Amino acid sequence: MSLRTIRLELARSKEFPEGSAGHGYVLKAPLTPDGHLDAGTWRKHKELCTVVRFSADQDDERGTLIHTAGRRWAFSYVPRDDSDDEPIFRLDNHIFRPGEYVSITEHDGVERTFRVATVT
Repeated sequence: MSLRTIRLELARSKEFPEGSAGHGYVLKAPLTPDGHLDAGTWRKHKELCTVVRFSADQDDERGTLIHTAGRRWAFSYVPRDDSDDEPIFRLDNHIFRPGEYVSITEHDGVERTFRVATVT
């Protein structure tokens, strides 16, 4: 089993017309050969599937990739406390390759779009 390191950077928005490489996520997760999240491998090794949320003006937050009831994927930073979870829109349908986009609802309740910057 090999995990991929996926770097997500804030895409263009009203607040950041050019996007922002200083605001995003570094996710470790298993991917299928075509770049989709490998849910079966995630189930077997979920403790290794981590996320770091970074922002130029805040300390990094460290958490895990979780799957909840209702087929909802999210980043969670405090175990067994869903108030801090950041849902990821249709994560199981996304292809992780540079240039693709992922929508995440952040702590402030705002859904933001992030661009896949790298997959290593």
